[in-house]
Amino acid sequence: MKRTLSILSISLATSLTAMAQQRVTLSGSIQSDVLIPQTDSKIGAIKTDDVQTNTYADLRLQHKYVDAGIRLEYLDHPLPGFEADFKGWGVPHFYVRGKLDWGELTAGTFYEQFGSGFILRTYEERALGIDNSLLGARAVLKPARGIIVKALSGKQRNYWKWNDSWVSGADAEVNLDEWIPSLQAHDTRLLLGASWVNKYERQEDIRPDVTHRLNLPEFTNAFDVRASLVKGAYNLLAEYARKTDDPTRANGYIYRPGQVAMLSASYSERGLSVLLQAKRSENMAFKSRRTANGVSSAINHLPAFTQEHTYALAALYPYATQLADGEWAYQAELGYNFKRKSALGGKYGMNVKVNYSYVRAIDRQFADGIAHNDLGGRMALAGTGGYTSSFFKWGDQTYYQDFDIQLSRKFSKAFKLNLMYMNQRYNQTKIENHGDMIHSNIFVADGKYQFSPKTTLRVEAQWLSTQQDQGDWLYGLAELSLVPHWMLTMSDMWNCEQTKHHYYQALVTYVHGAHRLQGGYVRTRAGFNCSGGVCRYIPAQKGVSLSYNYNF
Repeated sequence: MKRTLSILSISLATSLTAMAQQRVTLSGSIQSDVLIPQTDSKIGAIKTDDVQTNTYADLRLQHKYVDAGIRLEYLDHPLPGFEADFKGWGVPHFYVRGKLDWGELTAGTFYEQFGSGFILRTYEERALGIDNSLLGARAVLKPARGIIVKALSGKQRNYWKWNDSWVSGADAEVNLDEWIPSLQAHDTRLLLGASWVNKYERQEDIRPDVTHRLNLPEFTNAFDVRASLVKGAYNLLAEYARKTDDPTRANGYIYRPGQVAMLSASYSERGLSVLLQAKRSENMAFKSRRTANGVSSAINHLPAFTQEHTYALAALYPYATQLADGEWAYQAELGYNFKRKSALGGKYGMNVKVNYSYVRAIDRQFADGIAHNDLGGRMALAGTGGYTSSFFKWGDQTYYQDFDIQLSRKFSKAFKLNLMYMNQRYNQTKIENHGDMIHSNIFVADGKYQFSPKTTLRVEAQWLSTQQDQGDWLYGLAELSLVPHWMLTMSDMWNCEQTKHHYYQALVTYVHGAHRLQGGYVRTRAGFNCSGGVCRYIPAQKGVSLSYNYNF
């Protein structure tokens, strides 16, 4: 950490010297989430001797030619679910960036994404405990109109350390419509892109049994090509990525290339939107530390192709992308606005959105009848090619299925109602390594009534019906907004059948300018918190909750 602070001090001193005679903008933010925990043996919540907090403070200096920034993180007594990984404090994020019209150069820690992220996506998602930034250097060049070239190299963050391996790569994108006048004349944009990422990681002594040691490749290369065509309301994206042999803990140390192919088409104009997309992935867990487990040390990211639900019961069983084993994923979505004063639209109009998501196993044929679902089978495959697979053939398991329809209609100037129905199939055995296939039906009613320009009441009622796992759930929420400063929220999620537990929250939020303070009492269930197909397990919590946010 001392070395990090020394690098930071030198970098900031250099930046401030360059900025001394120029106009500099200072900005930043503070986020602090606090829990005063209590023990609740019924739900598994545990009280500790310390107040738990995840606190972050960002500071950014911006100038026409030079930017600089740092972030302090304090998680010495972190919130539940972060103890083993994030316990500690320090300055893990710091950078200096020089900018000119034709490009920029960054030194320090940085985030980057090539294409859809199939071979590189570094980002921060605090709620999931993800920060896989790179420490090194990145250059972005614009050598000609419509052309952007990127090059980078660095070591990836692994909580309070950086992995020993080096991640390097390059990306190029060409907007052909900038070069071909006829494309612009016909309202057409055509983008071509290509990326390369290399991971260098030294040999390790990995022995799947007592007699054999794996000969691990020190270099893993990944390649990505893509094309995007936009014509008026139509948008078409095709992308393919491939990764060379990369034996890791995630795939059971097999020697097999990985690949992912995606095709996405959408149409959007006033009143109508359509989305159709399909993706096949296989052995695409790409990590900067081959022995890493869970969400840590991930170099790439594959979107889930499932709806991200914000309602509590609709998000009770979220899907996690199966990077190592692979999947066929499909999604179709249709949105339509019924016009005002029409038969179905009524006086104020109505919006309808229908979504269907389906995720299936890929075909995998294993040698000697070895089952791929048990850990023993995986270790037995270590050092081999693993399996064979027919590209267009499905496997024998459904991982996830979701059909939902949402209606949003305003009945008067003061009252608006949202309704949702969802039918879901969730393979808990595959996603969570326990349980069975869960079939559920979910109903949601969400109403908002505006009493005055400053007073609004929103009420939710939700019901999840299933015969698997813990059975039926009920959820209710009431949220009173008193503009511009106050919000009062109360909610309860109740398991009606098996545990009979109530999971409740009572929160008061106060906003003043750039300050936001929230406090209350919470009792939350253990479960997975997911975003974009990436999930983290969060244990049950009970106690006094405080949250403070400030942006300047």
